[in-house]
Amino acid sequence: MSQQMISQKIITVGDLKLGNEKPFVLVGGINVIESESMALKVAETFKSVTERLGIPFIFKASFDKANRSSIDSFRGPGLEKGLRILEKVKSEIEVPILTDIHEAQQAALAAEVADILQLPAFLSRQTDLVVALAKTKAVINIKKAQFLAPQEMGNIIKKCENSGNAQLILCERGSSFGYNNLVVDMLGFSGLKEFAYPVLFDVTHALQRPGGLGDAAAGRRESVRELALAGLSQKIVGLFLEAHPEPEKALCDGPCALRLNQLEAFLKQMKAMDDLVKTFEPLDTA
Repeated sequence: MSQQMISQKIITVGDLKLGNEKPFVLVGGINVIESESMALKVAETFKSVTERLGIPFIFKASFDKANRSSIDSFRGPGLEKGLRILEKVKSEIEVPILTDIHEAQQAALAAEVADILQLPAFLSRQTDLVVALAKTKAVINIKKAQFLAPQEMGNIIKKCENSGNAQLILCERGSSFGYNNLVVDMLGFSGLKEFAYPVLFDVTHALQRPGGLGDAAAGRRESVRELALAGLSQKIVGLFLEAHPEPEKALCDGPCALRLNQLEAFLKQMKAMDDLVKTFEPLDTA
């Protein structure tokens, strides 16, 4: 069946309605919580910019980056302290929150704070973790693993649905292409949209060169605009984007992060693309 004939689902997050045919939503923030003050500063900047541009916004940050290349890599403040910081961001900045879960026992606690729980790409087939997230009844952002074809996401979706949760977002973040490289298959967005759930594009992590620095990932920040525009051209729910006040000093994934002072200029172009694409009438070329 053509995706244009598939009725697209709407997922509710607080007051926001997320759908592939609705105006794009930004899931944005920092990779990992480096400090409470930075989390608040970045969240406030994102909120003020997105309010000026009329873009719905959800703040994202990790309390722990369990999947790091090196034993010496910074991981974050941990579950307890990290959730306290995210709760403060949520209450003071008044934004919905997304954070990622790496262990099944973290899910219920995180769901008390976060509006969206993220299933990490490398862990997306771990059944116990998937079921634990689903049972919280929170909205789940399912990252497509770098080694999965779009159609294989159906198995993860079924695990969630069979566990009583159909509040799902599907997230493209690039596919492994040889060593230390990721590519984004534009045809893959159509495959994901056939499941009818909102499709998000993680442009930040699609820019990674995994292991490119030996003990950390390299990145291609200079290509973020082109890749993000290409993703939004596929008529999806929105972007997943990380920004940092000083990417060169970021404690995780700095080479992929947008400079925070470029956020407004960047989002103006993204909104223009989304506004344009969503005026197009369906055209079935099958």
